[in-house]
Amino acid sequence: MAAQGGILFQEKVSRLLSRQDGRPVLKPNRTLALRDAVANRKLKKGEATCVTEMSVLMACWKQNNFVDGVCSTETKAFYSCVEEAQAAMKNKSNLTSMKGGRLHPKQATTLLKRYPNIRTEV
Repeated sequence: MAAQGGILFQEKVSRLLSRQDGRPVLKPNRTLALRDAVANRKLKKGEATCVTEMSVLMACWKQNNFVDGVCSTETKAFYSCVEEAQAAMKNKSNLTSMKGGRLHPKQATTLLKRYPNIRTEV
């Protein structure tokens, strides 16, 4: 089914590029070939983690005139939450890279430069 759709698309492109009444119906302003690079866009950030622990720590600091010794339990809770969040993010990035999720734009560009596209029109 997918091969049939690709054939239909190629037929449509060739029909649009063919000459009718002595001039092409579709005149591209650039070559109809893929580029060897991808736009370098930043990936979307996830949601913020450990916000409640941070707010509890800051409230403790405010109550105790920013003395670290008094708020040691809140500080430990915040740092442990940060470590857990970082470990979860690392595991998530490893799973997506092994699973076959989206490539980072830099990785896609290096792959495209390694295997460049033939620069000919359709």
